[in-house]
Amino acid sequence: MREFELIDVLRTRLAARRDDTRLGIGDDTAILAPSPQTELLVTTDTLIIDRHFPGDTTAFDIGYKAVAVNLSDIAAMGGAPAWLTISLAAPALEPDWADAFVDGLQAACAAYPGPDPIDIVGGDTTRADQLMITVTAIGHVASGRAIRRSGARAGDLIAVTGTLGDAAAGLARWPQREPCASETDPLIRRLVRPDLRDGRALIGRASAALDVSDGFLADLAHILTASNVGARVAVDDLPGAHALAAAAPDLATFRRWQATGGDDYELCLTAPAAQIGPLREALGCPLTVVGEITAELGLMCLDRHGQCLAADMPTRAGWDHFA
Repeated sequence: MREFELIDVLRTRLAARRDDTRLGIGDDTAILAPSPQTELLVTTDTLIIDRHFPGDTTAFDIGYKAVAVNLSDIAAMGGAPAWLTISLAAPALEPDWADAFVDGLQAACAAYPGPDPIDIVGGDTTRADQLMITVTAIGHVASGRAIRRSGARAGDLIAVTGTLGDAAAGLARWPQREPCASETDPLIRRLVRPDLRDGRALIGRASAALDVSDGFLADLAHILTASNVGARVAVDDLPGAHALAAAAPDLATFRRWQATGGDDYELCLTAPAAQIGPLREALGCPLTVVGEITAELGLMCLDRHGQCLAADMPTRAGWDHFA
């Protein structure tokens, strides 16, 4: 069974029964309604050594990324993150490692661009054969305002924040990295310290959104499925850093890193054309239009000449934990 097949089974068999569970399994976060005015956003991610980060990643970078990937989920729903719980399983805990790990947790919380602090309010620790970190993030949004994957409509434009492919390139060059690479190499840095976006800017402007964790095309496909629409994507319009272009050995690798590499944790969103300018201003970061939502189902990838790249760009490629 593949990862998203399992998620479909869980979504069907564990359907929400409470009136205050507004959205259960299947989006970036759950939506819970403790009061008529406010909804809580809840998300959990588990990171395992040699699965989600190389075994020689620094403790600081492990802590930073563990928090960042959860804050990205809250942002994708248009929410403001408020609380985290951290569970750590490890073979042993050296004091210096633990101090650096906590420094990374705190640095990621401080780096979030929202106006309010984020508190770590609990968790658990235990001994295990391998290092594993589970983070649960809880945020909030005004009732009925969360941005879901299911809101895209034909004619909406598709846009992404920042740049894509840096983390995939960073992983490819990880074995050859220099000391302190997360400080000096922009691609390595993006792998272990993803940029964080303030998702509150999406409210009232974006029709659908998610964060790019498994690969741009794979994640966009989740929006298309949830919204029952299709898309045309201009692959050569995907935003790329100068360092990425310099690192790619050829055009095919460059496109693959951008379109299917994953671990970017940028926001992929859809919005009416008139909202792109306001979104760009409110987000305060680069926002690049890369395609358009269509009524016709399916995902078509086009090059700069308008030629279809279907043979080279499999639409569902991306990260799958059970592939």
